[in-house]
Amino acid sequence: MRAHPVEALLVVDVQSAFVTGPGAVPAADRLLERTGELIARARESGSLVVHVQNDGPPGADCEPHTPGWELHHRVEPGPAEVVIRKVRDDSFEGTALGGLLTDAGVRALVVCGMMSEMCVQATARTALELGYRVVLPPDAHATHDIPAGTGAGEAVPAATVSRVAAWALSREAETTTPTSAVTFAAPPSRPS
Repeated sequence: MRAHPVEALLVVDVQSAFVTGPGAVPAADRLLERTGELIARARESGSLVVHVQNDGPPGADCEPHTPGWELHHRVEPGPAEVVIRKVRDDSFEGTALGGLLTDAGVRALVVCGMMSEMCVQATARTALELGYRVVLPPDAHATHDIPAGTGAGEAVPAATVSRVAAWALSREAETTTPTSAVTFAAPPSRPS
């Protein structure tokens, strides 16, 4: 039995610096395939698609208006597909995201993208605190390996970091629904 459809998709920080070249997360191709699949299905159903774009500080790989800052997936601008720029991990903090979701009547959403333990987790946690049903497909978010460090223990593989980040939300969020099982529906009200 499939879960009830979600009305919005948040694609967090799927930017060139994180999915191409030397700074790409492990398994970036798989992540891009899964996020692309979610975007296509959300568009097809009329769901709200929100691309979240991180504005990094000067010199960062995702510094605004540099090649690494560019969103990887093509955006189809319109009332059902928007870009929200942010400067903090939490996509709700200091942005219009909360109002956009409220105005559209969204009750349930999918969070995907990167980095699992930072921006994805922070955004999902705030969505939960605001009362949204949150789906966090385990195959649609990613991060980097955590390197070994003096006094900090051994390296931690990226897949383990992502799994732990989702596990921390598993009491409230749906963290075991794979991309292929996510269903979408148009939100009750279209954003304007």
